Amino acid sequence: MTTPLAFDPITEARRQWEAHWGADAVPEMAAVTSIMRAQQILLMRLNGLLEPFDLTFPRYETLMVLHYSRQGELPLGKLSDRLQVHRASVTNVIDKLEASGYVSRVGHERDRRTILARISARGRETAERATTALNRARFAVDPLQAADCERLFEALTPLRRDAGDF
Repeated sequence: MTTPLAFDPITEARRQWEAHWGADAVPEMAAVTSIMRAQQILLMRLNGLLEPFDLTFPRYETLMVLHYSRQGELPLGKLSDRLQVHRASVTNVIDKLEASGYVSRVGHERDRRTILARISARGRETAERATTALNRARFAVDPLQAADCERLFEALTPLRRDAGDF
């Protein structure tokens, strides 16, 4: 872990942006840069919490989508859509989950072209234990409070809805 800086680099980037490019695009640049930096910080924290379960956050999300699915299995393409990630990313994540014994690939009973990812009993148990750990740690969002998280969720909803194709 690195030593915290004595200043906020995003605030400094905002100041520099305004000085060199004017104020017009400052709010958008600062918002995007803040979101990207927060994503990096949260991913690092979450991956640390999930490491004892042999999971990363993308693997955890995938496991949870399968855990909550009606049959405990989904086509890889549907996983890609629900996770809003590129299909190649899903293939890589399923490879890792399969190597851990959390999921298996199975053929679709009616469509030979379709491959399903199916959660195993071990995967279900791990998903529940990992979720307990994440809930206990408040998903690593400290120092944000629940109301802050609700406001962020609402503010980012239009971006999620307009995700488009990956």
